[in-house]
Parts: sequence; structure tokens; C-alpha cells
Amino acid sequence: MDIETAYNQSLDYLYSFVDYSLKHSSELAKADFNLDRMFALMELLGNPQNQYPIIHVAGTKGKGSTSALCASALQAAGYKVGLYTSPHLEDYTERIRINGQPITHAQMIQLVEEIQPRVAKIPMLTTFEITTALGFMAFAKHGVNAAVIEVGLGGRLDATNIVTPKVSVITSLSYDHTAVLGNTLALIAGEKAGIIKNGAPVVSSPQQDEALQVLERIAKERNSALTLVGRDVKFNFIESSLSGQKFIIHNSEFRIPLLGAYQIENAVTAYAALKASGLEISDEQIRAGFAKAQWRARFEVAGMNPIVIFDSAHNQDSFQKLRETLDAYFPDKKVYLILGASEDKNLAGMFAEMKPKIQKLIVTRANHPRALEVEQISALADQLGIESESAQPVESAFKRALKYAAQDGNIVLSAGSMFVTAEAMTTFRKSDIIV
Repeated sequence: MDIETAYNQSLDYLYSFVDYSLKHSSELAKADFNLDRMFALMELLGNPQNQYPIIHVAGTKGKGSTSALCASALQAAGYKVGLYTSPHLEDYTERIRINGQPITHAQMIQLVEEIQPRVAKIPMLTTFEITTALGFMAFAKHGVNAAVIEVGLGGRLDATNIVTPKVSVITSLSYDHTAVLGNTLALIAGEKAGIIKNGAPVVSSPQQDEALQVLERIAKERNSALTLVGRDVKFNFIESSLSGQKFIIHNSEFRIPLLGAYQIENAVTAYAALKASGLEISDEQIRAGFAKAQWRARFEVAGMNPIVIFDSAHNQDSFQKLRETLDAYFPDKKVYLILGASEDKNLAGMFAEMKPKIQKLIVTRANHPRALEVEQISALADQLGIESESAQPVESAFKRALKYAAQDGNIVLSAGSMFVTAEAMTTFRKSDIIV
């Protein structure tokens, strides 16, 4: 059997289990999340997650960027670094990276073959739990000596929360997945703070008071020293352009290629986490790693003729940050917004934030069971006075936006759903657009 056929069979095996990322929010709210299955599975695998130091990262927004920044800095410091994130954009193996590179399809096949007999002994395992275990196994097999693990959903009951980290990290908290995590910032913070471990330090991005009070209380209960970015670690903005951003921490200058003011907060959070982790790493090594950091679909300016931007914004808070970033870099341009969304999103809030920048909304739908029908999104856009049209599949929506942007010089922007943006990116990669 050729490798690609075997790889697709491995994916079929993983997707044969319950995959809550594909479930409707009502089913997600009823889900039996607990860590017993993960502890049992990891025991059968010899607890590979205990073989290397870990930085564990939770949050509503920014956790992927912060994880990528930490991993890039550790690699620059000479560590062999495992990075586990979700979801993927174009290929499942993107979730499990070693020194910045996804594991190969052949390596994934081998890992799945090895885990199958252990999985068979534990009822009710989910796709995400098995994938998380595969990540821990891959890192141990390949001899990583540092790993950055991003939480999937929440924190307290997330499959990744079986680790004993060197440092727990909580990035910016806002409203998302409220059916599962709660409908107040305090409840959401309580779930995210579930990754704080007794005696292990915790680093937090700047938070609203309601969330911060919860983090401070739980850190105190668990005897965990809390470092708050902006209060305990000061930073100053220097300058920003499409080539990147410069800022100062403790009189040292750093540069990141990631765009948007919020990415500076993420970088300072990553810096504080690295320093709190006890791992040996210098400011010079962090500086080198930050300068090379990459994290796709986060205000990613992929083309300039016309301007094409891929973004992962999918709640009101992230759409506010997206609009502010557009205003900063492209104040005189509007956007052709290619948008699809999952059923549990606050679309009205997202539209309210973006309306001043929208030239036209192009509504589409990703190939995903939780995606809203285009008619529902279009109806809301009409109510709010936003001009829209629909186009399916995503490829058609993207090409239509390109056509409009070529005529008036406005921006093609994909946001609202990682799944829509991933499909738009695939279309872009296959097209012959001038970058």
C-alpha cells in the first residue's frame, strides 16, 4: 500500500471516534469530558508526556501565536522542540510539529498503528484525546527536550491537562464556546485556570478584572506564582510596519513578523513564560527565535496585488482586534470579507465590529457540520445593513472577492471560521496570484 493511501486510512481511523470539533454546540454541552480516559491511555503508553519539560498554554485568543513564539525561541536556544496545536489548516500532521516541521505522513501512520491496540482497551476515547496522545508519543520518540502544548478547548477538562508543566500560560480571555465553558468571564476564567498546577508558576496576558480576579484566586490556592504581563512584565511599543513590529521588554528590543498590536502582548506573554519556565534561555536567543516565528492565518498578508489577508478571528473580541489592525495598516481601504461561521458564534457582535470596514460581505460555508447555512448569515447581514452576496463553495467565494478587489483595489479578507480560511488558503496556494 502506498503511503498516501495508508495515511488516509489512519485519518479515517482517527475520525471513526467521537470528534467533538464536528459536533453541534448542544451536543458539546452534554459531552462527558473528564481526564480518566487520558490518564488510562497514557499509562498504557508509558506516560511519554513525562519525558520532557512542557510549557502548557490556554486562552480564548492568542494561545496559538504564543505557543508558536515560545517554540521558535526554544528552537533558537538549541532545544529540540515539540509543538502541539489544534486545529490544523490544511494537513492533519500540522498539529504535531518538531522544530517547526509537521511530522511526516509515514511517521503518523506508524504512530497510529502503535496506538491502536492500547486505544482498543479504553472505551469512549475521542478523536482529540487520541491525537493528543499521538503528539506526546511523537515527541518522546523523536527525543524532544522541550515541548509547547496548546490546550484544545477550555483547560480544566481538556485532554492536554494531564501534563505537569514547567509553567502554565493563560492568554487573553473573552467569550467563546459559552455553551461549554460558561457565559461569564469568571466562569470561562475558572475553566482556563484549570491548567494551573500546584507549585508551578503561571503567566497571564493582560485580562479584564472579572477574569483576573479568578486567575489570582486560583493561583493563590495552588501556591502558584502569578506573573501578569503589563503589571509584572512591562513593555513598550516602538514601531510597526507590514514587515513586522518592534517593542521593548526590560530595556531589550525585540522584533516579531506577526502583525497586530495584540501580537506584541502575545510575544511578551511568551517571553514571560520562557523566563518563568526555568528552561535555560537568554534574551538574545529569545530575540532570535521571535524574529523567525511564524503562525499562519493570523493577520497573514499573503498577497499585495491585490491585497489578500487570512485571519482566524471568530468571536466579537477578535473581530474588534482585526478591525483595529486593518485601520492601523490599511486605513484607507475596505474589505471584501469572505465569511462563514459556526452555529455557536455571536455573529451580530462580529458584524458590529467589522461593519465600518466592509465593502461587501461574501457569505460562504465550509465543508463542516457545524457551519451555519449561508441564508442565515445573509439574513442577519441584511438586518444590519451590510451589503452581501453568497457563493459556495469557498473557492468560488474567494475567486469572486479577488475579482472585485482587482477592480477597485480593496482588500480580500477571509475570517470568521478557521475552516473557511483554510479552504481559502488552499485556493490561494493553487492560484497564480502575484504576491
